[in-house]
Amino acid sequence: MTAKLDPKVLVVLPGFMLATLLAALDQTVVATSLPTIATDLGELTHLSWVVTAYALTVAISMPVHGKLADLFDRKRLFQTSLVLFLAGSALCGLAGSFTQLVVFRAVQGLGAGGLVVGSQAILAELIPPAERGRYLGFMQSVHALGTVTGPLLGGLLTQGVGWRWVFYVNVPIGVAALVVVALKLKLPARPPGKPRIDWWGPVTLSIGAAALLSVASWGGNTLPWSSPAVLALVTVGVVFLGVFVAVERRAPEPMLPLRLFGNRVVRVLVPLVFCLGVATLGATIFVPLFLQVVDGVSPAASGLRLAPLWLCWAVTATTSGHLVAKFGRYRIFPLAGTSLLTAGMFGLAALGVSAPYWTQALALGALGVGLGMVNSVMLVVAQSAVGQRDVGVATSTTTFSQTLGASFGVAVLGAVFAGRLGSALSATVPAPVVERFSARGINIDRAQIDALSPDLRAGFLTAFADALRAVFLTAAGVAVLAVVLAWVLPEIRLRRRGEASKPPSFTGTVFVSTRRSTMTAEQAGPDQ
Repeated sequence: MTAKLDPKVLVVLPGFMLATLLAALDQTVVATSLPTIATDLGELTHLSWVVTAYALTVAISMPVHGKLADLFDRKRLFQTSLVLFLAGSALCGLAGSFTQLVVFRAVQGLGAGGLVVGSQAILAELIPPAERGRYLGFMQSVHALGTVTGPLLGGLLTQGVGWRWVFYVNVPIGVAALVVVALKLKLPARPPGKPRIDWWGPVTLSIGAAALLSVASWGGNTLPWSSPAVLALVTVGVVFLGVFVAVERRAPEPMLPLRLFGNRVVRVLVPLVFCLGVATLGATIFVPLFLQVVDGVSPAASGLRLAPLWLCWAVTATTSGHLVAKFGRYRIFPLAGTSLLTAGMFGLAALGVSAPYWTQALALGALGVGLGMVNSVMLVVAQSAVGQRDVGVATSTTTFSQTLGASFGVAVLGAVFAGRLGSALSATVPAPVVERFSARGINIDRAQIDALSPDLRAGFLTAFADALRAVFLTAAGVAVLAVVLAWVLPEIRLRRRGEASKPPSFTGTVFVSTRRSTMTAEQAGPDQ
């Protein structure tokens, strides 16, 4: 174990932390600003695409950035991504229509994908795997802070200076990060070469993922499941994902090398982090909705009530990273973390209209501890399971899977919420009253509900609580699947400073059950 943190890393770490903070903030910062944006730009029906456009382009761009990070100068790529993100932020603030805002949010996401992957890949180049956990723990703490405090910051800015400053605030922070990286980051020279870029991979993946995401968002809600449009989108999604696999098999430099899935660790990690993405965004998007609508608190107050989540997440992420660096073992963290995540989701599902805050805080604290334990080690494991040439793409594949899970989480959990809310309102509130309100939670105004008679108000709040219970139960089911995946996750020995950076090939001690067993590469499965 290294006793001290590397000064050469610490001098550039603030720049990466600022960039990670921006990327995480912009995933949730608009949550409390959406009603004001809808009023200003005159769009209610498709308002959720302000969130979806960003999350989807972040997810799709990550494998591209990861592959580019393995081929080109990582410092320049990171700086380019940061400039693109800042340009998108400024354009979002200047948007004059809803369509412009969605397009500029997509531009933001393209840059943010490079910020997340680039910072992780650069740290992987500077730090050996066994010592990487402590630094990635810092990064995860910042990511947690940005993700769960986004609604609070968005509410404060919207109430104080207007929703456009939700995007403008990124510019000075991003410029500070750009200066730190430009002046302080020194990377070893990369060998020259003539790399070939797999452009068809991201194109086909983007089309396929966007089509299926649209199905998850619209199917059974805006459009019937049996409608021609939904069936066409399903067909397009399946066909283009099939084409993507075929393209990746033949590409000389694939965006997503399928050989990675010959690695047992990667095969488990990819679906595991996808489940984490669903659960993470489910908590950060729908818990503020519960607090604002059911409990009736302000946007800023709802952000403060999330303190148990982000405090526990930040502290646990840092602590877990240090423990992994100290002992070189990681499997207990995702196993315990996913178990706590599941318990927290079931705790949220048990909340009712009159639930005391301490029950909310307990559930949120369990979520925070669980997410901190598991997120802090996933990237270390992914990077250690592959060779140096695939560190960038392994990083991007892992983060891509989690972000894609977040994208589908918004769509699927939103559809669950809207469907359950509609049926619950029909059972408790007269139809003429229901028609005065939007069927989508982000457009419901608590002040309008408070203006109703006591009986009607109680019916509305009960319906909202029931709909959110369905959301949290769905997320809990996904978390249970994450527990199963964490249980079968193999454990490899993490390399320390000075050791060769070749793939571990499972030649070290591997944990495939609750007891230790030593396996050869042939027994554990191919590394690549």
